[in-house]
Amino acid sequence: MKKFFTHVKFNTEITHGTCPNCEEFTTLVSLTKGLFRCITCGFDVEQKVNGKISYIPANQVERFIKQDVPQKSQ
Repeated sequence: MKKFFTHVKFNTEITHGTCPNCEEFTTLVSLTKGLFRCITCGFDVEQKVNGKISYIPANQVERFIKQDVPQKSQ
């Protein structure tokens, strides 16, 4: 059986915070740097650090850009 995703490496991050969409204190999961997804409502948020960590709605254009995922060179 061929193994899939052998060349893909994910740098995941799991944190807790308040989602600005559902306003629940929840777990936030990230597969790309700075972008998180609320596990309660599925809303994408961006992490901002400016003296304190805050989560704001992510710009729809910036959602999980393909260049953020390392690609295996051919």
